[in-house]
Amino acid sequence: MNQEPRDRWSNFSCIQGAAFVGSILWTAAAWAQQPPLATTRLNAGIHVIQAEVASTTGTRSQGLMLRKSMAQGAGMLFLFDEAAAHCMWMKNTLIPLSVAFIDERGVIVNIADMQPLDETTHCATRPSRYALEMNQGWFKQRGISPGTNIQGLERFSVPPR
Repeated sequence: MNQEPRDRWSNFSCIQGAAFVGSILWTAAAWAQQPPLATTRLNAGIHVIQAEVASTTGTRSQGLMLRKSMAQGAGMLFLFDEAAAHCMWMKNTLIPLSVAFIDERGVIVNIADMQPLDETTHCATRPSRYALEMNQGWFKQRGISPGTNIQGLERFSVPPR
């Protein structure tokens, strides 16, 4: 059977479109099923935090993207190679979060609330070495504010040169 050239091209376009949609769905599924990260226990006074550790460019970029929930007392600790005015955003992140920027001594510099799927950047107000994301309101509900020391970060400190 001989198809008109136009029919062949419209079939080809449908196949291309399906392949494109399939690749998007595969990528989203891969992100949603990211391998488990190492965890660490931190303390903010009497409050215990079980934090996943994002220490590479890839894990920091992925962060908490595409997750639908996070347990109370759970969070994600971002380790940066150097202290700087690091910034965070909520691209592809579905749950509302609060982020605490923490300096090299383990002291919270500032805390920002972030809304799901919002690409507004939230930055440390002075050089920070760590960022700790928790469910939105977690810090406030426990009276944790700038100046609070987070214990457990010393195992990630950079040795003096």
